Amino acid sequence: MQKPGGQLTMLLVINSALLVAGALISGGSFLSVFNLQSMASQVPEIGLLAIGVMLAMCAGNGGIDLSGIALANLSGVLSAVIVSSFLSTADSGTAFSLAFIAGALVIGLAGGVINGLLISRLNITPILCTLGTQMAFMGLAVVVSGGKAVMVGSPALLSGIGNDMIAEVPISFLIFVLAASVVAALVKFTPFGLWLMLMGTNPKAAVYAGFPKNGVIVATYAMSGVLSGIAGIIVAARNVNVKFDYGSSYLLIAILIAVMAGVKPEGGYGRVVCVVLSAIALQLMSSLLNFSGLSNFVRDFAWGALLLTFLAIGRYDIAGFLSPDRRSQNPSVPVPQAPK
Repeated sequence: MQKPGGQLTMLLVINSALLVAGALISGGSFLSVFNLQSMASQVPEIGLLAIGVMLAMCAGNGGIDLSGIALANLSGVLSAVIVSSFLSTADSGTAFSLAFIAGALVIGLAGGVINGLLISRLNITPILCTLGTQMAFMGLAVVVSGGKAVMVGSPALLSGIGNDMIAEVPISFLIFVLAASVVAALVKFTPFGLWLMLMGTNPKAAVYAGFPKNGVIVATYAMSGVLSGIAGIIVAARNVNVKFDYGSSYLLIAILIAVMAGVKPEGGYGRVVCVVLSAIALQLMSSLLNFSGLSNFVRDFAWGALLLTFLAIGRYDIAGFLSPDRRSQNPSVPVPQAPK
């Protein structure tokens, strides 16, 4: 496995190379303010889901959250249906927006807590548990919406989150960066982060050390659920409606982002900054392929190739050669001479 510094360095190199390649292919238009803003506005949804996947993987024991996009869609659909029953955007767009945002966050939190309780209390394997809740969340969204898109409209506050800028930066991207920063601080500077990583590294030792294992699992999936709720809000803010099957490919892309970011599938290690850079790299690659006039099938092939590349990097420590703090791991040792 590559060193943490090497993974971060490699992601910075990948992003820089994609920017340079885009500028060369497009004659500079790839780096136009409009195009950069467009790419930045497309990163938050999938980036938030990828951070949720990272948290679940760090918990170890095969931890993963497959229910992220289904919960994001449920948060948007159910919140829109509930809020629309007693508020109208025509009466008060601000009140509708605030109620919708609060509802989506509460629903996302509730879904995450359900995942955490099922995994921690009933000892259900995370991948099977979240696969089941993924289907349950999607089914509930279908029932609530009747299988149709639910109109949210374009109230000023909600529309601003999805489409407006602050200092030429999309508000949705700033929300993504803020959420990522909060999660990174919790993982790095709080007992929760220590317990999460140690539990992923050695769950038996964590239990014997008196760590609140069940509490950490519930908190981890609850945090992932809140991130899904925020993603659901951004989806609704960018569109005039929400639907149960939005972003059907997001699950696999979120897992790809986490793997590219160097998150250990066996648990115990993951960095939010690497997940953010990994999400940006995938968006840059997708936009670069669009600029090149290539089809989505080529994009899927490129993503698969990139995944294999990063798996090779993790296996052979290629990134370690780019790390500034790399130290020699194999000092030269005199080879004994064979007896004559």
